[in-house]
Amino acid sequence: MKALVFAAGLGTRLRPLTNNMPKALVPVGGVPMLERVIRNLISYGFDEIIVNVHHFADQIIDFLKEKDNFGVKIIVSDERDELLETGGGILKVRKYLEGDEPFLVHNADILTDLDLSKLVEYHQANNADVTLLGAHRQTQRYLLFDQKLVLKGWCNKATGEVKPQGLEYIPGKYEEFAFGGIHMISPTIFDTLQNYATEHKFSIVPYYLSVCDKLKIQCYSATNYSWFDVGKMETLRMAEEWVAKNK
Repeated sequence: MKALVFAAGLGTRLRPLTNNMPKALVPVGGVPMLERVIRNLISYGFDEIIVNVHHFADQIIDFLKEKDNFGVKIIVSDERDELLETGGGILKVRKYLEGDEPFLVHNADILTDLDLSKLVEYHQANNADVTLLGAHRQTQRYLLFDQKLVLKGWCNKATGEVKPQGLEYIPGKYEEFAFGGIHMISPTIFDTLQNYATEHKFSIVPYYLSVCDKLKIQCYSATNYSWFDVGKMETLRMAEEWVAKNK
């Protein structure tokens, strides 16, 4: 199975740690985040992994070489010239991800013990184009799904902004989920993704919202798992505590 790991982020909220290293190599419990994510993917049968790089890219490239790519096929997607964000990052490696099988996209700063095999099974069983990990987590921005957990829109409760244009947000009408930084994607998206891309650099979520009336974009909501977005010092400390308790 194939997976794409986003490891190109600047990690501004983790400064000063990221002043001299990429966010993906910040250690959690003595092990770099990227290593934890890759080893977890391998444990679920992902054996072709793409890692995108930008900030201190050479450090990640050298790290993967030192680890002998963890014994699997790893391709580096070099974004040193331009950080392409999530949508552009996926489109850049289209040639590696096209085919008959879905692929997983995983942020390098997401640490979780979620059963990824169940996410894969759910995606395939629902014949979805995209399956997004969602959680009932307190935030300002929510993805909106119908009762069958099919994506219908997005809202920002702080500003009142709603997408796509014309969507009427009525409290209680939709299932509201925060996105968990992990998505299962079928190559069926690539034609519409290519048509959507007016420039190299763009985010994937606005694309999802633009095609949610054409493609089947599903939410996967699991229970009884731990999840950390290790993007700031507070959540880094929480992840450290979690790792220490679960050694």
